[in-house]
Amino acid sequence: MINETELRIIADRLRDAERDRLPVAPLVQEFPGLTADDAYAIQLHNIRRRSAAVVGHKVGLSSKAMQDMMGVDEPDYGHLLADMRLSEDEAVDASRFCSPRVEIEVAFLLGDDLPGEDCTEDDVLAATAAFAPSIELIDSRIADWRISLADTIADNASSAGFVVGAQRVPPKDVDPRGIAAVLWRGGEEVAAGRSDAVLGNPVTAVAWLARTVAKFGVRLKAGHLILPGACARAVDARPGDEFRAEFSGLGDVRLAFADGKGRDRE
Repeated sequence: MINETELRIIADRLRDAERDRLPVAPLVQEFPGLTADDAYAIQLHNIRRRSAAVVGHKVGLSSKAMQDMMGVDEPDYGHLLADMRLSEDEAVDASRFCSPRVEIEVAFLLGDDLPGEDCTEDDVLAATAAFAPSIELIDSRIADWRISLADTIADNASSAGFVVGAQRVPPKDVDPRGIAAVLWRGGEEVAAGRSDAVLGNPVTAVAWLARTVAKFGVRLKAGHLILPGACARAVDARPGDEFRAEFSGLGDVRLAFADGKGRDRE
């Protein structure tokens, strides 16, 4: 376990890296004893001193392949803030980020609060007002994405932004395990997958999230957006890129990046 002084040093380092867009060396190089609990404390410290409101949460490491790569047997989570919300109609300046990537996810829009440590999949479905198509923009304030589990947790699970499409589909109208998703960059298909890549069922990921955050005094509330994990691999985002994600039964969502010369997409 790290001490309170070290916690604040690490939190300041990550805050400054995000603000200045200057990624830092892996945290575990200097603090090899950094645990997941330490990292969540660092994440929460930085979230609490942000002025933007918490509007939801995201689950990371929700696929078996990513868990195997990180040597863990469960996901991690981060917070979504109001100033991370992106628009389909306005291109994003990629220079705002260190090393941005995009992922396609089935978003959950909560109509009711979720229970905490006893949350079940049935509770999640009962509390979900709608599913929606979404793209998450992830970024790492750790240089070259050389992250361990503790690194990414402390770095708010590498979250940076999100955009949600217009379509809203009640849970009773679609099987959350069988939603096919395709990501296009311009006219090129760059990633594809299904919603069951997320722990076999994204509902499972949301129930896990509700139980896990309860241990830290956090609840998933009505009106929150939950991103349960990616349906497919992450794709690098470059200036001028225009992404479109298509979801069977959910419609599509778009995210574009300015071309780096002061111009948005046409």
